[in-house]
Amino acid sequence: MRYAVLNGILHEVTKDIQTALTADENILTVWNNLTPVQRNEWICWVITVKKNQTRAKHIERMIEELKEGRRQPCCWPGCPHRRPDAKKRFNNPVT
Repeated sequence: MRYAVLNGILHEVTKDIQTALTADENILTVWNNLTPVQRNEWICWVITVKKNQTRAKHIERMIEELKEGRRQPCCWPGCPHRRPDAKKRFNNPVT
């Protein structure tokens, strides 16, 4: 049976994140019980890195931290796309 993977408020779940989340039904339930803002923070934390290797590590860490009950990335200042100064760093900033 397929289950929906809920998105964040600004970012959609990417295929690699979706694959990791749907590999474990319990993790998917944890994910879908997060608030849209919390899901957005995890997605942004994964997608803003430059290297694919780092991205894969972020996905692994996200899954482990969700298993531990963490609801958002540790030591993360937050999704830069939500800040007004994001125009300086991103092509599609949110205003």
